[in-house]
Amino acid sequence: MPASVDEAPRTPLLTQAEGLNALRHLADELAELRRAGLLRAPPAAAAPAGMLVLCSNDYLGYAGLPCSAGDGVSSGAGASRLVSGNHEAHLMAEGAIAAWLEMEAALLFSSGYAANVGTLAALARPGDVIVSDALNHASIIDGCRLSGAAVEVVRHLDLEAAERALVRAQSARRRWVVTESLFSMDGDTPDLRRLRELCDRHDAALMVDEAHALGICGPRGTGLCAESGVRPDVLVGTLGKSLGLHGAFVAGSATLRTYLWNRARSFVFSTGISPVVALAAVDRVRRAAADDAGRARLAMATGRLRSGLRALGAPLLPGSSGPILPWILESAGAAVEMSQRLAREGVLVQAIRPPTVPTGTSRLRITASASLSETDVERALAGFREAMR
Repeated sequence: MPASVDEAPRTPLLTQAEGLNALRHLADELAELRRAGLLRAPPAAAAPAGMLVLCSNDYLGYAGLPCSAGDGVSSGAGASRLVSGNHEAHLMAEGAIAAWLEMEAALLFSSGYAANVGTLAALARPGDVIVSDALNHASIIDGCRLSGAAVEVVRHLDLEAAERALVRAQSARRRWVVTESLFSMDGDTPDLRRLRELCDRHDAALMVDEAHALGICGPRGTGLCAESGVRPDVLVGTLGKSLGLHGAFVAGSATLRTYLWNRARSFVFSTGISPVVALAAVDRVRRAAADDAGRARLAMATGRLRSGLRALGAPLLPGSSGPILPWILESAGAAVEMSQRLAREGVLVQAIRPPTVPTGTSRLRITASASLSETDVERALAGFREAMR
């Protein structure tokens, strides 16, 4: 009689040490990163008590606030929102965001990365041309690649180069221009009015990532587009920076929202964000809209840090503005060493190295927060003074 399944001979599994390790090349690649000074190690779970954190995106100091939800609010969505994960809290948050930004509609995504990747890959297609700033965020770059459109990468903040690219794209199926409003690593800003004019002149859609400007710039914290009197066709923002939560959104027309609901794969195939977080976003939007005092505190902390660092001789990147203060160092190793020196002085500022920033521009990305007191700022400057000796 044939052997039963239970009686069938079994081949013993080889351990990784006994057999070939299909991932053995990874150790060599990590060693190469280490030699280049680019290996990243996970930081401590949280900054040690008493450490001044000058490298977060918590610009208004909301991240430490408790996240209280109303009775009966689910902790999880349970499914994609297209299936059974569409909760009332999601709709409330989207309504609050749209009203705050004076947009027709908004759609929540699980992260800013998912919002940019999903939106660009859904909107642009082969035959289109996307004009993208050279220093746009990785999520924008990846979204452009996934779209299948031709991508014209133009020199950072170069309006003439953007216009030349749009002229070359006249025969394209559609044209798109995508930029950040406050660039996350350099802290500088494009001329949004002229970009809007270029897009209108060349029948192109304008997509602006306002992740680092919302909450801190413009009337009621509504961003640099609002401050410039510009209405983008697609506005991307996050809940995880000034609002101190997690997740992101895309705002624009109701038609845009419906289209992304159907076609943005990072939305369609993801579980909806936690209804608890969505409900908290309603409160944070209201808080941020009314928080002129917080924006004033942030401006004071930023101004004192900037002037103090320049007085110490720190080579801050020209053109940077707002709470992002980039200090360019001569190498990745120098950036890591200065970060370590600062940590010994009780100041946490992580080194930013390629590929996050272009080769040759490793830096300390120093950020201010409304939660910093005058004493905190002076203590931080004293730490910088000691670290620079």
